[in-house]
Amino acid sequence: MSEVSKANRTYRKYDIQFKRHAVSLWLDGDRSAKAVAQELGIRENLLHAWKKKFAPSRKPLSQGELEAEVAALRRENAQLRQQREVLKKTLGILSESPGNATNE
Repeated sequence: MSEVSKANRTYRKYDIQFKRHAVSLWLDGDRSAKAVAQELGIRENLLHAWKKKFAPSRKPLSQGELEAEVAALRRENAQLRQQREVLKKTLGILSESPGNATNE
């Protein structure tokens, strides 16, 4: 890129409120950084840089909070395993050929 074209390049300025809002859209939502960046008309790497500056810092959890989180995750894991087993059984039933049915 020549010196002339570098001098003519203009950069958009974003206020802090916009940056914080963009980061919160990304972190609080279920969309990827790329999707949020495209929606806002910015580059994805800007969003990542803003995250480093404006994302809320996570404080370390206490022992009690960690134990509560582990217990909740174990309950969720058990529930998901149970759901998976039900789905496996259902798939087995649905994939049986009609000739094996015991309807008399």
